[in-house]
Amino acid sequence: MAARIVHTVSKNRDSMLSAFFNWSGGKDSALALYHVRQSREWDVQKLLTTVTEDFQRVSMHGVREELLEGQADSMGIPLVKCRLPDAASMQLYDTRMMEVLARFKTEGIETSLFGDIFLEDLRAYREQKLAQSGIRAAFPLWKRNTRELIHEFVDLGFKAIIVCVNERRLDKSFAGRFIDLDFIKDYPEPADICGENGEYHSFVFEGPIFNQPIAFEVGETVYRDYTPPQAKDDEGCPSSALPGWDTGFWYTDLLPISSAPEIDKGKRESQ
Repeated sequence: MAARIVHTVSKNRDSMLSAFFNWSGGKDSALALYHVRQSREWDVQKLLTTVTEDFQRVSMHGVREELLEGQADSMGIPLVKCRLPDAASMQLYDTRMMEVLARFKTEGIETSLFGDIFLEDLRAYREQKLAQSGIRAAFPLWKRNTRELIHEFVDLGFKAIIVCVNERRLDKSFAGRFIDLDFIKDYPEPADICGENGEYHSFVFEGPIFNQPIAFEVGETVYRDYTPPQAKDDEGCPSSALPGWDTGFWYTDLLPISSAPEIDKGKRESQ
């Protein structure tokens, strides 16, 4: 049964700040967007997601494009896809992202929203790049306790599945697991329970921000090794993009189910 969208009506939409949300499809994005909608401070006009040109999947998460579109359709928010080749350099990533930001700025969008929790270098990188486009950054979950956040996520009725596991930080057996109380109980220390250090990525398929669940079947789990992009400290790139980053990941494929009920689809855009 689909979860009901709950809004706290505290502000007129005309008084809200125009924003776009950097949407990964995972639990931190979903929980941050939930709080954004509850606060009524921002009017989220678009979702922005990076998608690989070669495989039509969410970058790093490996989720198929059809399921990403299903999330956007269920929320009723237009989806913008920034397409990148597999293993794109940071220079190409910056170039294409700046093109999208410039377009958003001309459309009157003032704020970029993120689900980041505590990575200081990543936040600094995002703020630096956004400042070049005259767009502010906001982090609704910033400095929240991650164990409290994961319990809040489950208690609110969100449902998610682990789609990507970093082999150096988490056991392969967590790939394909659902985020629930058993997951929390089995999660090892000192790995961060929200995966903020890159331990895992997830796909949210039900919860209070959706009008209906996103239907899928669980496919096979496969291993993939990446070649890290070339970057230098003085370029201001996040540390996770520098040589020496983790490169081996287990991916659990999710297969869309075409029999899911049809709903009004939001406008989709590609960069």
